[in-house]
Amino acid sequence: MTTPGTLGARVRTGIWWSALNNLTLRLGTLVTGILLARLLDPEAFGVFAIALTVQTALMTLSELGLAADLIRHGDVDRRGPTIATLSLVSSGFLTVAVLLAAPAFADFFAAPEATAVIRVMALTLLLAGIGVVPFARLQRDLRQRELFHIELVAFVLSTGLALGLAVAGWGAISIAIGRLVSQTAVVVLQFVLTRTRPRVGWDRSVAWSGLRFGLPLSLAGLLSLGLLNVDNVAVGRLGGVTVLGLYSIAFNLSSWPSSIVGTAIRAVAMPAFAEIHRSGTGDATATLARACGLTWAVAVPMSVGLAVLAHPVVTILYGERWAAAATALVWLAPLGALRILIDVWVAYLTAHGRSLLLLSCQLLWFLSLVPAMWWAVQGRGLAGAGLAHVAVASLVAVPAFLVALRIAGVGSGPVVRALGVPIAAAVPTVGVGVLAVAALDDPWLQLSVAGLAMSGVYALAAGPHLRRLTLDDVPADRSPPPATASTVGSHRAA
Repeated sequence: MTTPGTLGARVRTGIWWSALNNLTLRLGTLVTGILLARLLDPEAFGVFAIALTVQTALMTLSELGLAADLIRHGDVDRRGPTIATLSLVSSGFLTVAVLLAAPAFADFFAAPEATAVIRVMALTLLLAGIGVVPFARLQRDLRQRELFHIELVAFVLSTGLALGLAVAGWGAISIAIGRLVSQTAVVVLQFVLTRTRPRVGWDRSVAWSGLRFGLPLSLAGLLSLGLLNVDNVAVGRLGGVTVLGLYSIAFNLSSWPSSIVGTAIRAVAMPAFAEIHRSGTGDATATLARACGLTWAVAVPMSVGLAVLAHPVVTILYGERWAAAATALVWLAPLGALRILIDVWVAYLTAHGRSLLLLSCQLLWFLSLVPAMWWAVQGRGLAGAGLAHVAVASLVAVPAFLVALRIAGVGSGPVVRALGVPIAAAVPTVGVGVLAVAALDDPWLQLSVAGLAMSGVYALAAGPHLRRLTLDDVPADRSPPPATASTVGSHRAA
């Protein structure tokens, strides 16, 4: 594949393809979720949420952070076989462990019917381990067009099977089977498009250096997933499977900004930061501040819009029986913007080899969230779960990461100042939206009138700031190594 000659051009191309990928697939996932919500009940969604919680928590641990190590070092021909061996052993061990422990996981959530679904989802762990190296190669080379095609095939397979089996009355396991088949297709296509085949080998020095960097990063990733799933545990244990189904709908809606904007940025931020760091070009503080300002300016209006329009969005998309999910979405929506911002910081720290700093921040965040979540869910139910997330992310996680960035050599002042304009623009935007929603009764009118009013106010308030950020060229210069010798990233398919 022919790639542009400079890192700046490759980053721009990668962002556009990644944004197209995420926008297309997230809209498709939204439509699929709506159809499944009409076919399945909240209890079935709760059962699948339990299985997904177990699978996502272990997915990051299964690869031991080794794909990110390949980003930093490259030289996939020498390091790849050893990385593949470690990943295969780890993912295979975890797959067997989950297959055996599935009944215990289901009992913990007081949902024995989730056992079969957990076991089906466990098989995706092994597939993820097999595909780490080719996925990393595609990410490292910023080959977002090929990744878009892979994800599109996976989406079609997953959606078709899930809907077909749901119509046939298979319940929650229909979604899990769709995920398993699509993950299989993803791994096959990754090897085909990179024109490689599975290779295993062993080099003690590669294994040691990979584990030394990857293990803290993997544990940080596990804590990050724990942060996004401790609410499922609290809601499932304290509220039951049906309430968990309602909460899963709210959390999925709140993840739109992170899924559409954050995923597009993450796909290119890690290799771009890593290349800039290796080349020694550019001002680290200015580069990170600009990246934060741009992503934050896009994420804020999406998140505040979801918060203000929570009730009409839920009822229009999923129907009145899911209306209770809006009480959680009001608080979860701002979390989406915070996750995008923190993801940029995580990419920067990872690219600069600061995995222990990253682990420390995630650990502090997790230890603060667990008691806050349990207390809030007991006291305020669904709304309490969202409130706990936003409070801990704002008061604990953001300051912790700013300190970590300062330790890594980034001045926190320019980074914080880059966030000011979008926050200021959000104040009148929220005010206009709240007034419009209160003045109207029909959900469609609330969504259309308030949505247009909020968009106009934010565009007037933050538009000049956003234009300044996008008109400046991307700092960069030295091209990455040839496409045949590079790798990347954090593996999470479909």
